[in-house]
Amino acid sequence: MEIKPLSLSGVFEMAFQPKIDQRGYFLRSYDQTIFVQNGLNTSWVQENEALSVKKGTVRGLHFQKPPNSEIKLVRVVKGAILDAFVDIRRHSPTYGRWGTIELTQENHKAVYIPKGFAHGYCSLTDDSVVLYKVDARYSPESEGGLRWNDSDIGIPWPVTYPNVSAKDAALPHLRDFVTPFE
Repeated sequence: MEIKPLSLSGVFEMAFQPKIDQRGYFLRSYDQTIFVQNGLNTSWVQENEALSVKKGTVRGLHFQKPPNSEIKLVRVVKGAILDAFVDIRRHSPTYGRWGTIELTQENHKAVYIPKGFAHGYCSLTDDSVVLYKVDARYSPESEGGLRWNDSDIGIPWPVTYPNVSAKDAALPHLRDFVTPFE
């Protein structure tokens, strides 16, 4: 497993190294020792799976407000997504900036997203399955989010007319948002 910091502080790309033979492959998608050596969270309390049936499905940009904010470790087990994350930490020098990473079943990568980021993704294939660990239990009263297509953020999504929930389509823009993250 290779761990590489991305451009936004606290976000890391994980590159897994599958062992391939005639049967298929085996890979280790989490190793507590390696995470500890890199100063990363090792206390996962929940694992979630999401299926996006149609290519062009956008989910997000979501987060959990403090005290229920969460770290996420996101990977794709089937299909492909463009994963996006936006820094919403009030005093961060990169507040409002975003990053993306393509996660696919073939590239065997994951992304580690710290607390204080809004997160979302767009399915690049039909039947994309996303698996992600979190270090805090889901709390409906702590739900928060930003508009997926906010022009002030400017994420270059690979779709113009996505399959998006009514709830996600009504999320606020960054300019109308007061961050709960210090």
